Amino acid sequence: MANKKKLIGEDRRKQILDWLLSEEKPLTGSELAERANVSRQVVVGDITLLKARGLPIMATSQGYVYVNVQEDTGVERVVACSHPPDKTMEELFLLVDLGVLVKDVKIEHPVYGDLTASIMVSNRKEATQFLEKINETKAAYLSELTEGAHLHTISAKSDRLLDEAEDSLRKAGFLLEA
Repeated sequence: MANKKKLIGEDRRKQILDWLLSEEKPLTGSELAERANVSRQVVVGDITLLKARGLPIMATSQGYVYVNVQEDTGVERVVACSHPPDKTMEELFLLVDLGVLVKDVKIEHPVYGDLTASIMVSNRKEATQFLEKINETKAAYLSELTEGAHLHTISAKSDRLLDEAEDSLRKAGFLLEA
């Protein structure tokens, strides 16, 4: 790393954007920092500046991704769920096993209003990595602030898959219904 050229300012942000556009997988802040020969904190600042320009960059539990809106040909739906933290793996596996992407988790906080966190998991490996990161960092689940109640934006290739997902959530006792 000592022999690599340090990328500066706007050149670095352009290169970060190019890397995100060319990768199929998320890139962590540490990976981007190593490539640019800067600290992870510099990359976090760069990502913030790129997002402020309206670029669709999303931070996920696996790293940063450029969200290409044109490629999203699926359908999405918001589902209301409730369960204790120890059922999160079961909920995520149930959804991803049906071919559903779990985009985010949302709660309604009494002080802050709506809080949304990106999840972006579409398979068991990504779900496991997400849960491992929660455990490693000892982070609380957002749903712990609302006694288990939360929303997910889910996406799939068809309404039929989303219907199956809702039915599976219902059968597992996770779906909140009026």
